[in-house]
Amino acid sequence: MTPAHYVDGAFRAPAADDSHTFPLIDPVDGTVTGRVPEAGRATVDEAVAAARGALRGPWGALGAAERAAALRAVADGIDARFEEFVAAECADTGKPRQLAAQVDIPRAAGNFRAYADLIAGRHEESYRTAVPGWSGGAGEALNYTVRRPLGVVAVVSPWNLPLLLLTWKVAPALAAGNAVVAKPSEETPSTATLLAEVVHAAGLPRGAFNLVHGHGPGGAGEFLTAHEDVDAIAFTGSTATGTAIMRGAAEHLTPVSFELGGKNPALVFADADLDAAVEGTVRSAFTHSGQICLCTERVYVQRPLFEEFVTRLAGRARALRDYGPMISAAHRDKVLGHYRLAREEGAEVLAGGGVPAFGGARDGGFFVEPTVLTGLPPTARTVREEIFGPVCHVAPFDTEEEALALANDSSYGLAATLWTTDLSRAHRVAPRVEAGMVWVNCWNLRDLRTPFGGVKASGIGREGGTHSLDFFSEPTNVCVSIGE
Repeated sequence: MTPAHYVDGAFRAPAADDSHTFPLIDPVDGTVTGRVPEAGRATVDEAVAAARGALRGPWGALGAAERAAALRAVADGIDARFEEFVAAECADTGKPRQLAAQVDIPRAAGNFRAYADLIAGRHEESYRTAVPGWSGGAGEALNYTVRRPLGVVAVVSPWNLPLLLLTWKVAPALAAGNAVVAKPSEETPSTATLLAEVVHAAGLPRGAFNLVHGHGPGGAGEFLTAHEDVDAIAFTGSTATGTAIMRGAAEHLTPVSFELGGKNPALVFADADLDAAVEGTVRSAFTHSGQICLCTERVYVQRPLFEEFVTRLAGRARALRDYGPMISAAHRDKVLGHYRLAREEGAEVLAGGGVPAFGGARDGGFFVEPTVLTGLPPTARTVREEIFGPVCHVAPFDTEEEALALANDSSYGLAATLWTTDLSRAHRVAPRVEAGMVWVNCWNLRDLRTPFGGVKASGIGREGGTHSLDFFSEPTNVCVSIGE
């Protein structure tokens, strides 16, 4: 798969101001597998103009049923090229094939089908309003709501779940009738290019979906999100990048939807099913080598279970074999820097803490060991800063109130997990956790219709179901006087 820009219904070579390309690197062994074009300002301008033209042309004239049919055609196209998508996802990210084949690619197709169903069956509210004293009598008015697309939507997606999170925004944006300019992470451009090929084959009108590649600050990402003709921005990524995008968006009062970082807690109560809690925490801490915004980095265990839980968790971490690398050398070095910091802060390293040795090509890749830490106070940087790697810190607690205080002692608030067999406790504690999503005796179990997003530094707004459709459309209330 050779990454390429897709603008106004056509794939194109770099424009005159696309002064260079950059290497695409396999994180498994560190080899260069291709070159990615860097979109300059002119290419981004063309993509935004193409999206604006689509809104004035055939795409803007389509009704909800026709847009739903287009989204279903895209979903069918992803299914038809399933193995290509899996291969591209694994090549870009290094994640195990099973993860890409069971989660990322099926969910990407599922996103298009879910929003096709939602937009085809959506209805808006209406009210008949009594108006006492109307012309001396009793009259009525009819109020109803109509929605129109926001316009040109910039979608900027991250490298950890490149296709899933791209489609999580593109599908509802298109369903609501917007035209999209997408900018995937520079680390993972391949599945986005495949998606553009599928969109093209599905016959969407030119300009409805556009794709540009490049970096963020000073590059395609900044040119796109600060563009004066972009009507909304949907972004998933780090809190620092979200802050920078918001500064640019403020110049034009551009609406934003942000899903940002997390330092997610798990609370394991003494009545928990210990086997389930340990295995669930292995999943929540180490899936995709911890490179999922929902992963657990802080684990709090009620004291009667603490010693056995932490011993078993560390043993499971040491036994893990089928895990992928960090996305890049820079990210590997960042995670290893946190491992060093943890030791400097006085952490006890119960598992991992370094770089694995495979004795082959993978030794040139960007791997770090799954790591379990303990012994740090709540004020330690290791406990407070998002690491985004296969690592968690485990600490004891005594009371329910203490557990809640520890869980909420964070600038982040994306997700949390509770492990308890006490149903009353689950319903009592979950609403008091300062997070956008709380799982009880499970992790990352998702219904695409439910709200997805965080509080505090973990984001702005909610995605999922009608929440996404509401963001990507503008409501207008129409009030019609019926009279007496």
